[in-house]
Amino acid sequence: MFFIYGVEDTNFDPGYEPDWAVISTVKRDQVREHPPVKETSQWSFSLPLSELYSLRRSRFSLGRNFLVFTSRGGHPLPPLHFHRGGTRELLRAMQRYIILAPSPVDGRLFLAYPHDSGALSQSFDELHLFDDGSSDLVSRFIQDPYATTFGGFSKVTNFFRGALRPPDSPFHPRGPQDHHGPPSADDEPGFELITCGVELGPKPDVTRGQPLDKWEEFLDPEGRVKDPQQIKELVFRGGITPSLRKDVWKFLLGFYPWNSTVKEREDILRMKTDEYFRMKVQWKSVSEEQEMRNSLLRGYRSLIERDVSRTDRHNTFFSGNDNPGLTLLNDVLMTYCMFNFDLGYVQGMSDLLAPLLFVTQNEVESFWCLTGFMEMVHQNFEESQEAMKQQLLQLSLLMKALDPELLDYLDSQDSGSLCFCFRWLLIWFKREFSFEDILSLWEVLWTRLPCENFHLLMAASILESQRGEFIGSDHDFNTILKHINELTMKLDLQTVLRGAEANYLQLACCKELPVKVQEVIGLYVPPSPDDETSAGWVHGLTLLTPNPDSATAHP
Repeated sequence: MFFIYGVEDTNFDPGYEPDWAVISTVKRDQVREHPPVKETSQWSFSLPLSELYSLRRSRFSLGRNFLVFTSRGGHPLPPLHFHRGGTRELLRAMQRYIILAPSPVDGRLFLAYPHDSGALSQSFDELHLFDDGSSDLVSRFIQDPYATTFGGFSKVTNFFRGALRPPDSPFHPRGPQDHHGPPSADDEPGFELITCGVELGPKPDVTRGQPLDKWEEFLDPEGRVKDPQQIKELVFRGGITPSLRKDVWKFLLGFYPWNSTVKEREDILRMKTDEYFRMKVQWKSVSEEQEMRNSLLRGYRSLIERDVSRTDRHNTFFSGNDNPGLTLLNDVLMTYCMFNFDLGYVQGMSDLLAPLLFVTQNEVESFWCLTGFMEMVHQNFEESQEAMKQQLLQLSLLMKALDPELLDYLDSQDSGSLCFCFRWLLIWFKREFSFEDILSLWEVLWTRLPCENFHLLMAASILESQRGEFIGSDHDFNTILKHINELTMKLDLQTVLRGAEANYLQLACCKELPVKVQEVIGLYVPPSPDDETSAGWVHGLTLLTPNPDSATAHP
């Protein structure tokens, strides 16, 4: 089989250590001579598929995908770039002759195996799954069949791990010449789970409920909320009637404790009001001369003034010049800088405050509601952006479980990082839905039901709704980004919410859901020390599965 490449690629530097350098780390009893790659001309090279060890889908720094092939002899092959597409077609053609198995630790790396069963058996023989004498193996199996069996098959994991580590890695498996070195962790028969994909059941039908339209009946004679969980479930199911938002939001955002009485809430309001104005006085009393020597405060003020002037100006509460709503927006944000000076003000925080101020119509209450909201999302605004990177990674995990074909398509168009979802997650879809829809959406998200990452399930629901637009189209990175941006104000909130909840229920009912996905949707519970003691070595093989009944507990 021939792979044609142009002369201009011969000196191509992919910008990282050559992929072939991390291969051929598996110990073998017999050393085979591998035929080198043959260059049939300056325009082509040939390699028998039986000598193909792996291939990696990679990408240029600012360009498109390319393929890197690695031979069993460790010979580097020139990167192959398909200017007009064709990567998928090539892989499909190759799979008629060999097996391309995805690496368990690197989604872009594929290991090549022959279809021939004898060769596959030989490959497993080379792993030395049961490398003890046959008589000893039998006696061990009779005494402890589980430990013997899983102790052998755990080496499959070590095989893949060793094959993917670079030679200079401190954890690189030792060769035969290193027998006198200290034992490594790989020598232990650890037990690990190799995740090979998820088979999900059908996506359930979900219906939304009516908004919460009564409040007093949920309070006891002293004003305590009798059943906070019931309130949260009702809000998650249908939102809140606009006339009740001002009261209920203050509980959802932690301004009032759920078990507080009417008298206690009066005391809290008085105390919070005093505290707010003490902080406000701090920045109000800074003279111009002092501010000239405080570049940080000066920078916060400049950013706030710029953002306030363009935040929700279409809303009557903030429209027009010299609007008192704009003054309140500015003052609350400046006071938040004094409350959390380490974080200060970051672009986008004005988008979070505007709906709070609109609903509460009160400077003090909107401030403390903002602090409660920021408790949930403050990491989004940290300079390192680690939280945003983590959320995009978690969204990718969800998409890999929910719609791997769609994620694979996006990845093929250099959009697999889902960076176009950044704004969605940063300010919780504030720019994607109408102002009224955002009021409904945020109160649903504030319940933290059915999990704290429900906003990621929302993002997955939106992406799935665009599946027909992407799959089979000629979109590239730029047109995908353009299409996503053009979804603003065109999405139906209730449809997206139903899809997000259906995604959760579909994942929750999967009995073999990978632990990483369980962690994202809040289903994974680490075993207790007692469990570890009683389960012993089986702990490493245990994959917690959700109870399907509990997944549909929300009315």
